Amino acid sequence: MRAKLSIAIGLCLSLTAEAQAQAPTSSKDDMAYCAELSALYRRYLGNTGEGRTFPDVAAANAISDCERGNTAAGIPVLEKKLRDARFTLPKRS
Repeated sequence: MRAKLSIAIGLCLSLTAEAQAQAPTSSKDDMAYCAELSALYRRYLGNTGEGRTFPDVAAANAISDCERGNTAAGIPVLEKKLRDARFTLPKRS
């Protein structure tokens, strides 16, 4: 019984370490830039005027990615959404 428990605990610890190793990493500059893009999108494009927010699922997911630190996924989507709406993107640090 102890052997099975030890194997299970070892497997859980191994999976936890692997998940942490694969967690997205971002610099503070990327996080700040992603937050700025998110704020611009929310302020100017996130409201349809009908009381609904986030009519665009891709943008909502990108904002969520930014909030979770996955800036590599969030930044390109938000940049495209803002450029398509003819916004000038903020300068990156």
